[in-house]
Order: sequence, then structure tokens, then C-alpha cells
Amino acid sequence: MLIGQELQALAAVCDEAGDIILSFFRNDVSVDRKPDDSPVTEADRRAEDVILSGLSRLYPDIPVVAEEAASSGAVPDISDRFFLVDPLDGTREFISGRGDFTVNIALVENGLPVVGAVFAPHRKEAFVGARGGGAFERVQGAGAESAWRPVRVREQAAARPVAVASRSHRDANTDLLLERLGVAQTVSVGSSLKFCLVARGEADFYPRFNRTMEWDTAAGHAILAAAGGTVAGLDGNPFLYGKRNQATDDDFANPGFLAAGDDRLIVRTAALICATNNPARAI
Repeated sequence: MLIGQELQALAAVCDEAGDIILSFFRNDVSVDRKPDDSPVTEADRRAEDVILSGLSRLYPDIPVVAEEAASSGAVPDISDRFFLVDPLDGTREFISGRGDFTVNIALVENGLPVVGAVFAPHRKEAFVGARGGGAFERVQGAGAESAWRPVRVREQAAARPVAVASRSHRDANTDLLLERLGVAQTVSVGSSLKFCLVARGEADFYPRFNRTMEWDTAAGHAILAAAGGTVAGLDGNPFLYGKRNQATDDDFANPGFLAAGDDRLIVRTAALICATNNPARAI
């Protein structure tokens, strides 16, 4: 299946960054610490350079907020339209030699991610999606050939849904919520792949209580929305991007969220959380 030129272009930029990352994978790569104590490697930096160069060539008039640049204080002026980039989402997975890390690129318009590209180079899995244009995954064929096929959420979750949860950041609130929802199975996976598993109907639900950053979630959010799913705050309200000058957190920091193929799961979960009157600490 053919996908739009914009999605093809973003997928190609992700591929180039993925090649750089794989050249460092499971090699003796040094690990530095950013001001927030999160890890960063040369693979993160080099992949971001490739992405910034590609986006500058393709979309010179659209500002880019990229994780490593932002961590060093280099944040462009943004308005209603900008890119969010995480060059290596799942750095801890990468450092540990696990293959669940991804490259994330998203285009945000008026607070919502409308185009997204996610590439897991070690797993050779790629996903793209655009508002009004659907979501797709790339299927590797014989030799170097590959094709794109549409993906779609499971629009009606089973009585006991399948959930995905973070491998590195899972917490007690998540475990308690999944127990109360009666999930049949929980798949632990790193990075933005969690959104993609819901987008292709392999799972139903991805709840997150812990803090993330906008570049962690925007691309997966865009793909899930294009596949028919929903991402909302823990209160069930829209989950928005471009958050600056926040009273209680850094620029571009996210609160908790709920992502699902069937938005009835979000309504049910938000009601359960709100009933406790303490969504930040426990359900």
C-alpha cells in the first residue's frame, strides 16, 4: 500500500537515525547524565543531529523541539505548529542491550499531534500515522523489499482487556489499576512501542501514571489516534502538547495519561480514578 509523501519522508528520516543508533547498539558506548539524571549516549546525540538535519531540509519553516537540544537549553520559539523529536526513546533499554528502543517524530498542530512516525530499528518495526489519513506499519518482505499495511485498533475491548505497561517505569498505581480493571494479560515493553501495540490491535489499553515528556509520547499518540484510538489525561480530558511555563513542572513535561483503542475504557478508568479524589497518588 502507498502512503502519503509526508509520511514516507518522515519514515526515511527515522530510518537514517535508526541506522546510526544500531551502529552503537551493544557496543561499548559511554553513558552520560543529563541535569535531570536521565541517561544519554552518543547514539542519542548523533541520531538527533540526523533528524534535525532531515527536518530542516524537508520543513525549514517548522520549528523543532528535540529532546537533547532541549535538555541543553536550546528550545526554539514555537507557535501552533511544531515538531517534537525523541531521537532514542528508551535509552535505558538501549543501554541494557534490549531492543525495544525507538525513534520518534511528531508534528503538533494546535496542541494535538497530527502526524507521527515511530521506528524500532532493532526490531525492524516502523509505524506512521496522520490525522484523517490512517495509520500504517511497515512489513519487511523478501530481501530488502518492504510494504506498508494499514493498522486499526480493536474498537471494542474484550471484557478482560489486554494492557501494555512500561518495563522500566511501572509502578504500584498501574498494577492496582490493571487489577481493578480485570485485565487478562499485561505485556511489558519499552518506549513508544506501547502506543503502537494498541494501534495495531495487539493490545487494548496503556495507562501511565508516571511523568513523561512530550517527545516521549507525541509520535505514538498521533499513530494511535490515526488508527482510531484515544489518548486522554487521567481525568478523561484531552491530552495536549506545547505545555510551557507550567507552575509545577518543566516545559514540555507530561502528567499521567490513558491510551486506549476503545474510548469506553478511558471513560471507565477516568471515573475510577476520579472517584478516589487523589489521582496523583493512588487509585
